[in-house]
Amino acid sequence: MTDTVRILGEQGLLKIFRQFCSAVVGDDAAPMGATLPEHQMVVTTDMLIDGVHFSDRTTSPEDVGWRAAAVNLSDLAAMGAKPWGLVMSVGLPPDTEVAWIEGVYRGFSECLQRYGTELVGGDTVRSPVRTLSVTAFGQVPKDRVIQRHTAKVGDAIAITGCHGLSKAGLEILFNDSLKEKLLAPLKVGNRILAGKELVQAICRYHQRPIPRFDAIALLNKLLRQQNYLKDFPVSGMDSSDGLADAIAQICRASHVGAKIYWRSLPIHRAVRTLAGDRALDWVLYGGEDFELVLCMPMDLAVQFVNRLSGAVIIGEVIEGNQIDGLEMRSAFQHFD
Repeated sequence: MTDTVRILGEQGLLKIFRQFCSAVVGDDAAPMGATLPEHQMVVTTDMLIDGVHFSDRTTSPEDVGWRAAAVNLSDLAAMGAKPWGLVMSVGLPPDTEVAWIEGVYRGFSECLQRYGTELVGGDTVRSPVRTLSVTAFGQVPKDRVIQRHTAKVGDAIAITGCHGLSKAGLEILFNDSLKEKLLAPLKVGNRILAGKELVQAICRYHQRPIPRFDAIALLNKLLRQQNYLKDFPVSGMDSSDGLADAIAQICRASHVGAKIYWRSLPIHRAVRTLAGDRALDWVLYGGEDFELVLCMPMDLAVQFVNRLSGAVIIGEVIEGNQIDGLEMRSAFQHFD
């Protein structure tokens, strides 16, 4: 007989969960110490709900756990912060298989280990729908916080990688027949892949997003080299709700417009192959790519994209409130 959370009970579940937690877990709250000098805390939270953000059809338990961690870590990276610790609360129907939720925690822990942080607490409740609620804490130097409202006219708009690949992965997971379109070899990252291996790589973009802490580390290195010690020149956010949405949010918050370099906007061959005439829509509005969209002085941006594989300058910040060629009605909204 398959164990369920009803059979195991809350204390049995907690015993399983503790193997994935920091040693500070065990009391009513987790003592985490003070922030580093001249740093401030950054806090973000996200929920993942069965049928909205994941399903058994498209996502393994381990991938659900990875995504739950990665989407929150991406928010920290988008602020320029390093992770400090995370808490995860779960709502589960009583008939949930223990193996499923254990797999979720295994994937969650794998992601945290990859990025040098820990699970420090959480909660469990009965729920009609499988639900994960994650809160992440990070630290960032007070003069290095990346925010949306500080973009300046003349700034370059840079992205850390291709968009539309998460959408491509999701479409493959929902429609097996699309796999046949990916038999020809394509370059993914630094590798040439074809067939089953290529399909798996594209699906991973959806199932296991990568927080771009590497881009932030490079950016901070360049800032030190260029002696940007007083006025922090970077604005931005991640592109979890779509590239078009990120550009629009930055422009609205900063009271500026944007000119897009359409010929420079990268469209991966896999996206072109799968989407056809809709490839640009997938790039702009597909969402869940978790790349960073950053505005910074042009000279800094040129160095940034030359040093970061896959990064591209796709436009510039201009006066006014117009965004060249974007239709924002297609951007992701939770309650549409």
